[in-house]
Amino acid sequence: MKKCLVVTGGSIDISFVKDFLQNRNYDWVIAVDAGLEILNSLHIMPDEVVGDLDTVEPSVLKEYRDNPSVTFEIHKPEKDETDTELALLTAARCGCDRVDLLGALGGRMDHEISNIQLIYQFFKQGMEVCIYDAQNKLYLLDGGKVFRRSEIYGKYISFMPLTEVVTGLTLKGFKYPLNRRRIELGSCLCISNELNGEEGIMEVESGVLICVEAHD
Repeated sequence: MKKCLVVTGGSIDISFVKDFLQNRNYDWVIAVDAGLEILNSLHIMPDEVVGDLDTVEPSVLKEYRDNPSVTFEIHKPEKDETDTELALLTAARCGCDRVDLLGALGGRMDHEISNIQLIYQFFKQGMEVCIYDAQNKLYLLDGGKVFRRSEIYGKYISFMPLTEVVTGLTLKGFKYPLNRRRIELGSCLCISNELNGEEGIMEVESGVLICVEAHD
């Protein structure tokens, strides 16, 4: 599995990024626009810089433009894709099948919602994309998953339909269990669930869920 880190120019806490990256290693690092400034402050060298680069401090941009080991993929501001979408397309082109995305939550609501919907495009292609911030880990699920207390990102685990209908949702080992339940887009049934013990199992027969592991 080839793992990629994508750091965007969205709302982001540098101290969180520093702690998050402490025990993680990546095969490929992509800076999206002002995400380059975040990596620069942490002395992390990206493999690629993607975007229209309209929000990057010129002195920081020059430092990396002069580095031959960094590839630039520069686009005009007037384009069909968002900078984050371009970065994920780059990650797919580089053969990455696992992406951790930082800076995609917070800030403008339209960007936040589009980033959540965006990962569905790559999920369908077999890419595992996780969006992180200091409180949340967000990703998509179909099929099934085992949740272990020692591994989850926070106390709360929420499931929300991304597709119009999700059928056969079963939750075992959770505070609020379910047995082959059908839920439709717009349902809040599965918000803020918790593990009862050390392990919980989620199964779904059809459809795609947004899963959020979160803490206060």
